[in-house]
Amino acid sequence: MTDLDPQASAPAETLEARKARDEARLAEAGAAWRKRSQRVRLYRRLLPIIILVLAGGALTWTIFRSVMSGVERRASETQEIRLDNPMFHGQDAQGRAFMIGAQGAVRDPQTGRFRLNGPVLRLNLGGRKVTQMTADAGIYNEAARTVTIGPNVKITDGGSGFTLTTPEAVVDTATGVVTGSKGVQGAGPLGTINASSYAIYDQGQRVVFNGQGDNKVRGVINPASDR
Repeated sequence: MTDLDPQASAPAETLEARKARDEARLAEAGAAWRKRSQRVRLYRRLLPIIILVLAGGALTWTIFRSVMSGVERRASETQEIRLDNPMFHGQDAQGRAFMIGAQGAVRDPQTGRFRLNGPVLRLNLGGRKVTQMTADAGIYNEAARTVTIGPNVKITDGGSGFTLTTPEAVVDTATGVVTGSKGVQGAGPLGTINASSYAIYDQGQRVVFNGQGDNKVRGVINPASDR
């Protein structure tokens, strides 16, 4: 009977165990690699879809805002009151009449103001002396009792034959006073005048011209023989 040496089988068992551990590690690494590969393939499929969804959302929002802006604009336009050849009549605090006419007017529903196209204003309507003002455009603020017209304002005085041209005129319909601070040129039978600002009182019976800085009031008076 042969006795087996315990030390003789130890290397074989150690080699088998090491081989098993190596195979287990390889299997684990292979499984982890397959999982990463699956995630990568999934991301490759999802990324184009996500990009398309985001781009589509941005495009949809842009279109939505454009449509809503158009709807809001049309709604605002439908609320506006448009008038052809309107005429507004009134009196100042002293009972003197005035008339505001225009080729067209649009009432802003938010402010209540009238945007005037080709406005014509007449002060002291019906009297012997009528001051008339014309311009390209204007704003009639009925609540504040003011009319602001311009550009290309022309003011004519039927009594004296004097004509003023100015970029802007502001009419206080409560007092009948007309003012402007953007320069003015005047011409009439008595001569010519240039100033920085002006004020017309008493429905055109009194006109005050002012200068500012180097822009002093300058005028030329015609000789009596030329009148």
